[in-house]
Amino acid sequence: MNPSVTVAGSTCLLSASPGADLGEERLDGLYVDDCRHLSMLALRVSGRSPRILRFSGATSVAIPDTVRGSNPPFTLHRHREVTAGRLVETLTLQSYVDQPQTVRLEYDLAADFADQFELRADRVFNKSDAIRTATLDDNQLIFAYQRRGFQRSTTVTAAPAARLATGSASWTLTLAPHGSARVSLTIDAGRPAPPMDPSPPMPHVARDDLARCVRRGLADLDALRVTMPGLPSGAYVPAAGAPWFLTLFGRDSLISSLFALPYRPELAVGTLRALGACLGNRHDSASVEEPGKVVHELRFGELATLGDVPYRRYYGTVDATPLFLVLLAAYHELTGDDALAKGLEGPARAAAGWVCSQLDEGDYLTYRTDGPGLVHQCWKDSADSIAFRDGTPAGGPIAVSEAQGYAYRGLLGTARLAERVWGDTDWAAELTTRARALRARFAADFRLPDGFVALAVDGSGRAVDALASNAGHVLWSGILADDWATRVARRLAEDDFVSGWGVRTLAEGQAPYHPLSYHRGGVWPHDTAFAVAGLAAANRQEDAARIADGLLAAAAYSDDRLPEVLTGLVRTAGEGPTPYPHSCSPQAWAAASPLILLTALGG
Repeated sequence: MNPSVTVAGSTCLLSASPGADLGEERLDGLYVDDCRHLSMLALRVSGRSPRILRFSGATSVAIPDTVRGSNPPFTLHRHREVTAGRLVETLTLQSYVDQPQTVRLEYDLAADFADQFELRADRVFNKSDAIRTATLDDNQLIFAYQRRGFQRSTTVTAAPAARLATGSASWTLTLAPHGSARVSLTIDAGRPAPPMDPSPPMPHVARDDLARCVRRGLADLDALRVTMPGLPSGAYVPAAGAPWFLTLFGRDSLISSLFALPYRPELAVGTLRALGACLGNRHDSASVEEPGKVVHELRFGELATLGDVPYRRYYGTVDATPLFLVLLAAYHELTGDDALAKGLEGPARAAAGWVCSQLDEGDYLTYRTDGPGLVHQCWKDSADSIAFRDGTPAGGPIAVSEAQGYAYRGLLGTARLAERVWGDTDWAAELTTRARALRARFAADFRLPDGFVALAVDGSGRAVDALASNAGHVLWSGILADDWATRVARRLAEDDFVSGWGVRTLAEGQAPYHPLSYHRGGVWPHDTAFAVAGLAAANRQEDAARIADGLLAAAAYSDDRLPEVLTGLVRTAGEGPTPYPHSCSPQAWAAASPLILLTALGG
């Protein structure tokens, strides 16, 4: 059975194989804020594990383990319900014999309070100073954990009352002839989420495959909503994705909100407010914080809180700051909401100041590759993602192409706000001049001899010549002149880029290309969606529609849900896409991708 993830509002999720016990896989568990509040939930019936007959979603049907040829005397219907900070497991037993039966049910329980970073990492973290306890209090089993001021607890309650021990809960039931019985366990992580406003209705979509994908995407976006400290009641942001990115990510939350803007503008409001509230205000090399810089990710788990990993408030992203400006301008353009624009004038000025300081310092938005945390601070953030066509890794500081496109679009949008809302025409003119100068420099430095867009410019000023999907983001940004945009759009739609399911992150045939690579050949739905929007903007509607069709066809093989990433293997008639082995799902910007397809192509 394949592990599945149930997201349950705020930062709570359950990772478990359908119908199976928790603890069978290394990453199984009930998590809140990156902390595993329940690591084992293993059922035994009369001392033996039951046999699963069927599972569907949160419900499974099992029987006691009997020998071949004998009829099981009863069935067990096992149901799990996950809500914010809570898991309820219910067992319903149904007898099929004429005699009463005595049935012993027992759960083995454990809460290790492991941090998701230690579960995913190769390194071992020293937690020898941690204190773990398991205590009994009336009809409750309470697991508790503390280390250097970090505290978490899990409370297990049984109904009807069970015989509890420090690692188990058991019942001895009398099952009447043809009768039924029900027991339940409630596991409370003690971190309930505040209520959230209901979502607006789904937009009208005429095309059936797109409508199904939009419906599923909106449901996933709703499930991924999280609240953040400092946001007003009822406000929320889209978390990046599950299972390991269930928190605010600057780039991911901004792009997801941007894609969803015409249909879920409230996501943009929450994202802009949350990111504006934690804008960088000092220089700190450990967290890569700088004044005016938008945060990359926030974490509230043990290792981040205690500084064992640098991600409590980590600013290692080159593109979130211009994307903040892009989203604020796009939101105002759509809604005319002067109040939000005026309320965020200070953060917008600071963010624009960071962008301008980067341009003044080295002509482009760049990042170092030798600092703490991530090697590459763009959306392709794996350590081997930025390389030349011959496979040579690019050295820093690196200016990736799409970040310059975002900066161009963000500066022009901020100039419009400065003129129309903030009444600062001088600053508006300055930002417009800066954007035009950036466009001219970009044309000189990022145009490859074959007419395509360079993936990046490296620390020595060389154009990184790999043919990469980043060009789709650049097309969308508007930084390319019309004739150049037309040429780039035509090249991006060729078969070495397009797998049949979407746009490969690197075109096939280059030395660094690998169809099962995360960023050097895989197909990302959000990346493909940028390309579709860019192609549509370049008046390549036929190519845009063809690529979008492939993406929607891929979704049909996974219940209309687009995963984080697919492999770049070519589409074969009669076969579905080949999944990427470690793809996260649901993922916010993948969930939002059908929405930008709807915007770019119409319903």
